[in-house]
Amino acid sequence: MTRTPAAERSVSRRRLWPLYAAGFTTAFGAHGVAASLGSPDGVVRSLVSLGLLLALYDLAEVVLKPVFGALSDRIGARPVLLGGLLGFAAVSAVYAVVGGTPALWAVRLGQGIAASAFSPSASALVARLGGAKRRGRAYGGYGLFKSLGYTLGPLLGGLLVHLGGMRLLIGSMAVVALLVAGWCALAVPALPTPPKQRQTVVDLARQIVHPTFLIPVTALALGTAALSVGVGFLPVSGGADGLGALATGAIVSVLALSSAVVQPLAGTALDRGRLSSRIGLTGGLVVIAAGMACATQPKVIFLVAAALLIGIGVGLVTPVGFAALADRTPEAELGRTMGTAELGRELGDAGGPLLVGVLAAAYGLGSGYLVLMIITVLGAGTVFWWSRRHQEAVR
Repeated sequence: MTRTPAAERSVSRRRLWPLYAAGFTTAFGAHGVAASLGSPDGVVRSLVSLGLLLALYDLAEVVLKPVFGALSDRIGARPVLLGGLLGFAAVSAVYAVVGGTPALWAVRLGQGIAASAFSPSASALVARLGGAKRRGRAYGGYGLFKSLGYTLGPLLGGLLVHLGGMRLLIGSMAVVALLVAGWCALAVPALPTPPKQRQTVVDLARQIVHPTFLIPVTALALGTAALSVGVGFLPVSGGADGLGALATGAIVSVLALSSAVVQPLAGTALDRGRLSSRIGLTGGLVVIAAGMACATQPKVIFLVAAALLIGIGVGLVTPVGFAALADRTPEAELGRTMGTAELGRELGDAGGPLLVGVLAAAYGLGSGYLVLMIITVLGAGTVFWWSRRHQEAVR
């Protein structure tokens, strides 16, 4: 029986929901534990140990996301997705049983490796199952659930650690990952692996420097840098203005909520032709830069405006950037492309706070915001110029 267009859309949405849940899982896994490690109820007392434990998860992702992305192109994204989720559940369950700080090191590394497998695979499947005509909306929904993971992760993590310690938190992550793996196994179809030509390191290098890859990934990296700086340093600015933890947490919530709301709207506008990739990427970066400019001002109203603008800008850049990548990537290379693009985002995630932190230590926090604003403006101009010269790179 032939399905109506409405029925096709309903089936597509049902297949995407478990992938959205996988996006939530990786964000919850990263931020739920990270925000609780150094809490009074956490298990880490040394700042050096805290920094190294935080870096383990991200280091695994930086190194392995392109590798697992390429593997998903070779054997199919679904088995890599399921293997990553089951691996995440397994290593988390080990800590829930064993506990202790020594085991936590191995578990965080294992979680990072597992997330490196299922995160780019889920992103590639979103592109294929969402379809070319609804790709922006699909990535908007995926970004929405990742934002929810980033937002709720610290809150749920803190609550679970308070109730039962780190073992309860990581044990809960094992349950979540196992449930999501089961959902994906039932709802996500096994798509045929497209025929793939042999790729060399030279081919990968050409892809990385090609405008179809470089334009959206530059925007994604700058957006992620701003997001990390906003989450990490706006509370510091608020504290300097005399705000308490509740008020500074509310400011970060404004950032996360605005990003979560804008992403599906931006993706839908892109699919309907109301927003072009060029305008979405450059406009999003300009809005982010405006948010950084607001952050340089000391009053609370400017910090709220900064959080709102950064969130809106990130909400524009993220679904548009990933949709632009998927539009210009052959299906046989989606996994590798998404894995390598995630590497660019991870570099922004680490580089933005590092840059602002170094400048803040030397010249004050305002100088860090200012320099990141200038870099973002230059990035917006570069993305706009590149996309004008290489119109095939964006839609």
